[in-house]
Amino acid sequence: MDAQNMLELDRKVRRNAFVLMAANAVNGSILPIAVTLGGLAGVYLLGPDKSLATLPVTASTVGSALTTIPAAMLMSRIGRRRGFVLGAAPAVLGGLLATYALMQGTFALFVVALFLIGMSGAFNQQYRFAAIDAGSMAVRTKAMSLVMAGGIFSGILGPQAIILTNDWLSPIAFAGSFLAAAGLGFIGLLIAGFVRDVAPPREEPRAHGGPAGRPLREIARQPRFIAAVLCALSSYALMSLVMTAAPLAMIGCGLTQNDAALGIQWHVLAMFAPSFFTGRLIVRFGKDRIVIAGMALLTACAVVGLSGITLAHFWITLILLGLGWNFGFIGATSMLSETYRPEEKGRVQGLNDFLVLGSAAMASLLSGKLIGGPGWAFINMIVFPVVMVSLIALTWAFLLRRSTSREKA
Repeated sequence: MDAQNMLELDRKVRRNAFVLMAANAVNGSILPIAVTLGGLAGVYLLGPDKSLATLPVTASTVGSALTTIPAAMLMSRIGRRRGFVLGAAPAVLGGLLATYALMQGTFALFVVALFLIGMSGAFNQQYRFAAIDAGSMAVRTKAMSLVMAGGIFSGILGPQAIILTNDWLSPIAFAGSFLAAAGLGFIGLLIAGFVRDVAPPREEPRAHGGPAGRPLREIARQPRFIAAVLCALSSYALMSLVMTAAPLAMIGCGLTQNDAALGIQWHVLAMFAPSFFTGRLIVRFGKDRIVIAGMALLTACAVVGLSGITLAHFWITLILLGLGWNFGFIGATSMLSETYRPEEKGRVQGLNDFLVLGSAAMASLLSGKLIGGPGWAFINMIVFPVVMVSLIALTWAFLLRRSTSREKA
């Protein structure tokens, strides 16, 4: 592609990034509602038994995990715009169904509702990949950071929606907030209609009719792929584990629902606020160093979480958790983009998100079991060995890559 065409493509990518950021801001705001209220609503519907209280939150993560590969493959065929519009619909239906389930006092139906919201979340995961579909490397990295920065606004919209709408359908607790979630999902659907496809939506077939590119098994054996997926998986799973438990731990320590909602707000803001400059940091310092910084922040999060149970301790823990997730997850996603060719992206991105969100689902379910058993301190202790395994994988991939480069030289 000549320089003039590349400049025009970069312009389209930048324009698309702003639309994707807006869609991410609105659709992403449903996550803080589901996370903050999912476990609390579970306690409300089940009673004092906390062992299954986080099952609705887990259901949303399972919904995301099971939908990741279909979402990625669907977008490879019908394009980003149609895929994002279609993917926003389950959030609307899930919000309405959650409202009905709370009014009827039906726990099982509430779990199904959050599963639907999670399905929509799988399509939201594709926003960051849509930002790097085309364009020069520098523009793609910055576009992905801009799209992720939409989470800043979702971090405000979601918790504020809880505070402002929770009494809409009083005396039915939480129902008003999930009705608001349905409304946000509908607005996000409308915004998604303005997304433009900047890359061909369909993979080129081989002569024998199969998908182009290398076998997935071959791609997945690359040390760089293994390190990227493991670091993304660790960042997301630890975030899910600690974040899901935090509202229940805060209520258990005598803090209020609004304290929990605002804690999640600070957490989500910390998750996405650095995205305005994470891309520039990656360009300047490299992907590996940014991932290492993320792991260090996750470790600091656990240290603060073990230091006390005041409101400040919880909020600082959640802020450090969000910052660590941002650096670890975005850095790992950038690493992943080095491991596949354009014609392989749908399958590789789908596999990555399936593994990442699958681990997050298990972490959120484990979180409910642990908060009612060993407790908040034990949950924070889990962070240390997981971070260590990720750093070992990253070091292994780096040393192998450097050794291969020397041999070629």
